[in-house]
Amino acid sequence: MSESRNPREDRRQEPPGDQSASAPAPAASDVTLRRVGDALRGLRYGSVVAIVQDGVVVQIERTEKTRYGR
Repeated sequence: MSESRNPREDRRQEPPGDQSASAPAPAASDVTLRRVGDALRGLRYGSVVAIVQDGVVVQIERTEKTRYGR
């Protein structure tokens, strides 16, 4: 009997290029860390999301929820 391959296996392969898991990620700049801190400051309910492309933070999203008393 021949063994059938799962077509999803091909998609799991790492992309070409030197992207070894042991390579350290570049350190975030002071400006980026300050901006994340600014987004977190005063946030009581909600979330802060950092969008990263090629190892660089390119966008910070802040979603704030307002809770009202009953």
